[in-house]
Amino acid sequence: MSESAEELYSLLIPLDGMRLLLPRACIAEVIGYHSPVPVEGCPPWLLGYADWSGRAIPVVSFEGSAGRPVAELGARCKIVILQAIGGQLAIPHFGVVAQGFPQLVRVSRDVLSVDDTQNFADDDVSLCQLQMLNERPLIPDLERLEAMIHAALSQRTLTV
Repeated sequence: MSESAEELYSLLIPLDGMRLLLPRACIAEVIGYHSPVPVEGCPPWLLGYADWSGRAIPVVSFEGSAGRPVAELGARCKIVILQAIGGQLAIPHFGVVAQGFPQLVRVSRDVLSVDDTQNFADDDVSLCQLQMLNERPLIPDLERLEAMIHAALSQRTLTV
């Protein structure tokens, strides 16, 4: 197997007190943060809809969806546009608020191992935590997060 097949380009996405690790192929774009249009009756972690390329996509706080407080939204925030892979959303994308610009990294077996110091429930939005050199990023369960977004948006309306 070639060396390039053993490495995966990924992004470390900075959150409040944690980072996510996602393959580059899951990410459509990273855009500047702009306040989403709220959706009445949705949980606080679903921040609303934001415009992306002329489409309204749902934007979430990963921290909030994981049961932690929704992070403060400041000038350094970005919206990471992810590919929705579960087929549950009308537009196959959603955004996750990052607390800064994601960092491109190349990962391989040599730098990754599972960090089993945390246990995640079956309904958690994280699949596992990794040890990656001096980082301990989470691997999100994107299908679970998409299902949560779909459930929260069912029969809700935009506020103007």
